[in-house]
Amino acid sequence: MTVRKYEEKDLTAMIQIWNEVVEDGIAFPQEELLTPESGKVFFAGQTLSCVAEEGGKIYGLYILHPNNIGRCGHICNASYAVASYARGKHIGEQLVKDCLLQAKKCGYGVLQFNAVVESNIHARHLYERLGFVQLGTIPKGFRMKDGHFENICPYYHEL
Repeated sequence: MTVRKYEEKDLTAMIQIWNEVVEDGIAFPQEELLTPESGKVFFAGQTLSCVAEEGGKIYGLYILHPNNIGRCGHICNASYAVASYARGKHIGEQLVKDCLLQAKKCGYGVLQFNAVVESNIHARHLYERLGFVQLGTIPKGFRMKDGHFENICPYYHEL
């Protein structure tokens, strides 16, 4: 498995994987699905968009971008998406590890996650195993697809 910067030929797979997570409604705050046009703009607008690829097939991706501006511009944020058919194969771990390296290369000093859903146990265990620190809990910070609210857990990692 190779993690690399995305290319235009990857966009269809990237949009499909991203939209799958959005449609699940349990991890990303976005509610609108990406179209081919909006997806192209979205992924091009990040500091970095990367894919996990093997044999020409895209299994997952991440986006990296500033979390804030000015005096807090050294803090970045990232989101990860793995295709449902590829989950449980440690692709997310490869994406997060690559993201940590690339974020540092991009000049960021901290990677912060603003809204990790408390019930997303697999992601939380991965982040903690890789050295992320939970900052606390925001009660009812995330509205799930079915309408109920769950707590979110912000995390950070010094680069």
